[in-house]
Amino acid sequence: MAAPKLESFRRGSMFDVSFRRSSMFDGSFRQSIRDRLLPHPTRDSFYPGEDKTPARCCSYRYFSDKITGFVTKSQDVFVTAWEMGTSDPRKIIFSAKMGLALTLVSILVFFKLPGSELSNHYLWAILTIVVVFEFSIGATFSKGCNRGLGTLSAGALALGMAEISALTGQWAEVFNSVSIFVVAFFGTYAKLYPTMKPYEYGFRVFLLTYCYVIVSGYRTGEFMETAVSRFLMIALGGGIGLLVNTCIYPIWAGDDLHNLIAKNFVNVATSLEGCVNAYLNCVAYDTIPSKMLVYEAVTDDPVYSGYRSAVQSTSQEDTLMGFASWEPPHGPYRAFRYPWKAYVKVGGALRHCAFMVMALHGCILSEIQAAEDKRSVFRNELQRVGVEGAKVLRSIGEKLKTMERLNPIEDILHEIHQAAEELQSKIDKKSYLLVNAETWEIGNRSKDLTDDLKNLDEDVSRILAHKSQSEATIRPPKNWDVVTTTSKNPNPATLATIQSQQSRTGIQKQSSWPSRISLTPGSLLITPGDDEAAQMYRSASALSLATFASLLIEFVARLENLVNAYDELCEIANFKEAVVA
Repeated sequence: MAAPKLESFRRGSMFDVSFRRSSMFDGSFRQSIRDRLLPHPTRDSFYPGEDKTPARCCSYRYFSDKITGFVTKSQDVFVTAWEMGTSDPRKIIFSAKMGLALTLVSILVFFKLPGSELSNHYLWAILTIVVVFEFSIGATFSKGCNRGLGTLSAGALALGMAEISALTGQWAEVFNSVSIFVVAFFGTYAKLYPTMKPYEYGFRVFLLTYCYVIVSGYRTGEFMETAVSRFLMIALGGGIGLLVNTCIYPIWAGDDLHNLIAKNFVNVATSLEGCVNAYLNCVAYDTIPSKMLVYEAVTDDPVYSGYRSAVQSTSQEDTLMGFASWEPPHGPYRAFRYPWKAYVKVGGALRHCAFMVMALHGCILSEIQAAEDKRSVFRNELQRVGVEGAKVLRSIGEKLKTMERLNPIEDILHEIHQAAEELQSKIDKKSYLLVNAETWEIGNRSKDLTDDLKNLDEDVSRILAHKSQSEATIRPPKNWDVVTTTSKNPNPATLATIQSQQSRTGIQKQSSWPSRISLTPGSLLITPGDDEAAQMYRSASALSLATFASLLIEFVARLENLVNAYDELCEIANFKEAVVA
């Protein structure tokens, strides 16, 4: 699939030549959207001058291609590994710490410092370091505690069962087999309990240790030595791992969670500005990437990547919160039981706003677009809402990064609320641009209906008579008082809004939309049968502008919940006061 290519709509026409050609031959909306999504057979699958003849097996060309491909892939792997290390040097440091921890355990085993008895179980110390040693301190503490508790509890239970099995005499094998089944059943079932999910690794270690002690102790007859030596070697490996990982360049999960949410604020702000600017500049995708349609990562589209990073960070935030809760007080997070859940709550409120940005981007990807002249009418208001919304997001992101409260004197939402009110006022005044009143079924009778409504409020019986006679055609609207009041002082914008409400029942869902045909009066593509399709497309294109504006207003409404979540975080986490200039 070709990379996303952006192009502007042609001036003076709503549709480009490619869509006209698609309309001429196909006459189907589905075919036009298929042309935007699927790769062109001659453009993407064939390149002039390229030899497509397959090489014969065991020929010189065959081996040459294999060697060249291996060298190319090796270079790509080396470049990717180098970029990964340079972009995040912590990964190189973590790898070095893992090697140091394993080296220390190996030295202790080689010199047999714990004694010959424990050296027979040295493998458990090495396995403990490999399993417990995690990237962050919180993850290391979490796995270390789970492994220690699982080993200790399983060893104690196994010793108790061994004493009971010794009393059974010849039935010891049967008793041990039944005890393994019972312990495995209840241990696995308890692991599936929802609140026990953070301790899943501990249950696995518990089952492994119990079975190992029972089986090994039965064969050697040394239950106590097996359980004690295993526990000591696991404690040795876990202690060395925790010591190396904590004392040498510690990597905290709390810092990663803090930086992740602050970064998402900037990403959503960038996507919001990009969506508004692209819509006002009539930017359209020549070919929609297939990865975007299945919600996969697209690196060369900052608008899509921005809000996607915020939406996709749910599981990452939950994982980091779970690890951060295990970490001791450190750095700016000096309080015990630090409120990491409040961070996740702020991330959820931000994600709620990112959904609106995703919907705005969907308006740009839509096949049905509003005309450029209609967009220009609301350009200043839409632009201001987008700029102010991005400013609010970036401001909160900077405050969060420095752990600072919002300014109590100034309302951070004042400017964007004012911009949204101006946009709403402009929509009320220019609402006739957002609908196509020519195709209304009752459009030709609007004047007669207005004249009749002038006298309906004076005679209640006449209202009921009018309602009974027109039961099959026109029902009095629910906002009858507004209609009668408007009829005395007609306002074009208000009448258009009322007519829009009355005509909703006349709109029916179509099986497929017409393709992007040319609506130019002098176009050769206009035929007598195309007038209805053109009118239908005009109505849909006008409503797309109303959709974009309403989504932008809904985004502003959701910002208040985001600000409230951040204020709650400031209070619980005891952020520093804002610096008033």
